[in-house]
Amino acid sequence: MERDRQKDFTNYLYLQRVARKTRLAYLQSVKGLTTYFKQPADQLTNDQIQEYLLYCIRERKLAWATCNVIFSGLKRFYHGFLGRDNAGFSIPPRPRSHQLPMLLSRDEVNRILNAPDNLKHRALLAIIYGSGLRVSEAVSLRAEHIDSKRMLIRIEQSKGRKDRYTILSKGCLTLLREYWRTYQPGKWLFFAKDKNRPMPVETAQKIYTLTKRKAGVTRGRGIHTLRHCFASHALEDGVQLFIIKRWLGHTSIKTTCMYLHASPEMLLKVSSPLDSLMEEARA
Repeated sequence: MERDRQKDFTNYLYLQRVARKTRLAYLQSVKGLTTYFKQPADQLTNDQIQEYLLYCIRERKLAWATCNVIFSGLKRFYHGFLGRDNAGFSIPPRPRSHQLPMLLSRDEVNRILNAPDNLKHRALLAIIYGSGLRVSEAVSLRAEHIDSKRMLIRIEQSKGRKDRYTILSKGCLTLLREYWRTYQPGKWLFFAKDKNRPMPVETAQKIYTLTKRKAGVTRGRGIHTLRHCFASHALEDGVQLFIIKRWLGHTSIKTTCMYLHASPEMLLKVSSPLDSLMEEARA
């Protein structure tokens, strides 16, 4: 019975056109709940669900982002799939995280990009930083997505199931051409061991971690740091915020504005208004 319910929920998520990664996370959220109580999820009470959520926060001490995924998955299961009202399932409001991205200097990024001996790894990291890509977007690229005439990269059906174009740098194009001549990729620009399959996201993450260690860079987090650095460095170079928003594929300009607060170089270029007043007084 439980297996049938899981299958029905999976089909529901497919019909709702939930992205694969999100779908798997939601299924894992429900599975974690049933494993904790050793009961089918549709038989659990609201009090039991609250107990499990407290367990995730207090005992497991899960990060805010992880808890948010669990909360969202259970909400989709109980409210959306089972159709329970707030009396049958409710969770407290979740405060939003306002953590700024951890950025690297241009020198640190340059050391990372030049560290790999493997040409494939260099090309992968270069295109993620040079075009501000999500790692899932980079490993999904095909040759026809590279528009060398207009110096653009086409991103298809990314986050939010949206298509967009982003910038293609001259240096990256040169590297990609060298990579193409050497590796002769098939359908996927960055392929797995089997050329008919794209490189797994986990492999790309591992490449970045090992390369970062080789470059002697200790700051920053995962491979997504390169995307953050792209946005911050472009802003420092005077690129308009609206253009960066389009390149990154953000829905709201508020998301892109985060880089106004995150970039230390931007802060260093700004002087206090007191300095202006004192200069005027001396004049």
